[in-house]
Amino acid sequence: MPENRADWPKLVPQGSEFFKRAAATFSLWDLDLIIVDWSEELTKREGFHAQVATRLSDVYPALAHPPTADLVRHVLETGKPQTIRLSKTTNEPYDLLLLPAKDGLAIVEIAAVDVSGTTSSQDDERALLRHQATHDVLTGLPNRRQFSDELARLLPTQGCDLALMQIDLDDFKPVNDTLGHGAGDIVLKLAANRIRSVLGTDETAFRLAGDEFAIIQTAQHQPSEAERLADELVGEFKKPFIVDGITVFVGASVGIAIAPRDGDEGEQLMKAADVALYAAKKEGRRRARTFDPGMLLVLEQREVLRRSLRVALQHREFFIEYQPLVDRSRIVTGFEALLRWRHPRLGVIPPIAFIPMAEADGLMSEIGQWVLEEACRAALDWPDHYTVAVNLSPAEFLMAGFTDRVSQTLDLVGFPAERLELEITETVLLERTTNNLDTLNTLNVLGIQISLDDFGTEYSSLSYLKNFPFDNIKIDKYFINDLLDDEKSRTIVRSIIALSHGLDMRVTAEGVETPEQAAWLLAEGCDRLQGHFLSPPMHVDRIGQFIRYGRKSRRGSSATANTAPHVQGARMAIGQGGSN
Repeated sequence: MPENRADWPKLVPQGSEFFKRAAATFSLWDLDLIIVDWSEELTKREGFHAQVATRLSDVYPALAHPPTADLVRHVLETGKPQTIRLSKTTNEPYDLLLLPAKDGLAIVEIAAVDVSGTTSSQDDERALLRHQATHDVLTGLPNRRQFSDELARLLPTQGCDLALMQIDLDDFKPVNDTLGHGAGDIVLKLAANRIRSVLGTDETAFRLAGDEFAIIQTAQHQPSEAERLADELVGEFKKPFIVDGITVFVGASVGIAIAPRDGDEGEQLMKAADVALYAAKKEGRRRARTFDPGMLLVLEQREVLRRSLRVALQHREFFIEYQPLVDRSRIVTGFEALLRWRHPRLGVIPPIAFIPMAEADGLMSEIGQWVLEEACRAALDWPDHYTVAVNLSPAEFLMAGFTDRVSQTLDLVGFPAERLELEITETVLLERTTNNLDTLNTLNVLGIQISLDDFGTEYSSLSYLKNFPFDNIKIDKYFINDLLDDEKSRTIVRSIIALSHGLDMRVTAEGVETPEQAAWLLAEGCDRLQGHFLSPPMHVDRIGQFIRYGRKSRRGSSATANTAPHVQGARMAIGQGGSN
C-alpha cells in the first residue's frame, strides 16, 4: 500500500469519477479487510489509532453480514466494483463504492444528496457505467479504449521518454483449451495481479485482449528503466499458478518500444513494441526484448513463412525423416516420424520454427493427417515387427472425430493398428475429462500404442499415469544432456524408469548423444533409446539400406558388445551426419 495519499489514485481503477469528489471519505483495506490507510475525515469521525488494527466490520458493521459481506468478497475475488446502499443512525442513506485495489480493497463513501436534480445513486450508476466502459470486467485493469486514449494523450512526448511494453502470456492457450475457460479466467486475474504488483509511480497497466496486456511508463533514463521493469515482470511469471489444485506455469514475454526514439505516434510505437515482442518469443519466450530496427527483417521473414505455410502441403514441400528406436538387446524396433519443411527459397526449416505457427493458424489438423497417412504407408515396407511413432499436436487430439479419422486412415492404408504408436504431450491432458479418457481408451482398444512424450518438462502429474492407459513414457532429452555430470538428472531418470516399470509401462530415452549415456541408460533398465549417437534422422529412401546393413553388421557382431554394433555399422555405411 502507498506511503502517502498522493499515490491512492494508482490503486483504484483509472478513470474513477469519485476520487476527487470523495477523497475525504476514502479508505484502503488489505486482503484480510484490515485498514491500511485512510483519509483525515475518517480519522476525525472514527477516531482511528495507528497502533490498533481496525477491521472493516468496525467501521461498517453492515458489511460483516450477508448479503453485503458476499458483495465485499465478490469484489476481492473478481475485481468487479460494487455499490452498496447503507443508512446512518439518522436514517440518511449513503452509498459505498467498493473498488478493487492493489492487494486489497478501496472504499469510497458517497453522500446521497441531490445535485442539479440528479441523485447520488443515479450519479453513482452513471459513473459505474463509465468505469465499465473503460475497464476490463474480468481483471479490473483499464481496457484497450483507455489504453488508446492514454497513449494519444501522452504522445507526442514532452519532457521525458515514454516506454510502451507489450506483454503476451506464454503457454496460456493450452491451459485455456484443456482446463476450460473458467480456469483461464482465473489465470488472467492472477496474471493481472502480478502485473500490478511490479508497478510503480508513473506506470499503468492495461488489458488489451485475451492474454495480451500492456504497460505505459513515463520515466527518465530510458530504455534502462523499462528494461528493469520488464525483467521484474518476467521474474514474477516464473512462479507457478495454482488453478483448482493444479500447478500450471504460464510465463510472460515482453516487447519494449521507446518514444520518441522508436516512434512518437501511437500506431507506430505499438508496431515497434509488437516486433520486439515477437523477437522475445522467437528467442525462447519468457524474456523481454527492446525494439531494434533490425528486428523488422525478422518480422518480414515471419510473414513470408506464414504465407508460404498455407500452401506448403499443396506444393508438396513437407517431407518426413525417420529416426530409429533401439531396444535393450540393441535391435531396431521401429522409427519415429519427424516432420520437415523444405521451403523453395529458404531451404529446410526446423519444426520448432513452423509448428507453433501452423497450430496458431489452424493448419495442424490437415498437416497431421498427411503425416499419419504418409508414415503408415512408408512403414508398410519395413519388417513386420517394426513400429512407427507419430507425434500428435494438442489441436489434433482434441478435435472431434479424431479416433474415427485414425481408424479410417489405418483401414485406407492397410496398416496394422498394433504397429502404430501415437505420441502426445502432457498439455492435452490437463483437463481430466471423460472425452479425453474415452479417446485414449478407444485408441487402446484399437490396438494402437500410446506414448507420453517429453515427460518431466511440463506438469508431470502422476495422476496422468494412473488415469490414462499409456504404453510408453519418453524421457525428455533435457534430462539426458547432462546425465553423466548431474546427480539430480540421474536421480530423476532412475525414478521415472522405476515408476514406469512399476506401472507396467516401457521407458524410452530421447536425445542419446554418446556411448556413455547409452551404456548408463541400458544399465539402469531403460527399455528403448533414441538419439544421434544411435542414428540421426534419415530420409525414407535410406531406411531399406539401413536395415540391410544393420542385419549384416549384427551377424558379425559380438553378443556382449557395449553398444548396438549393427546400428553403428548401418550408420557408418550410409554415411549420415548432422543432428536431430
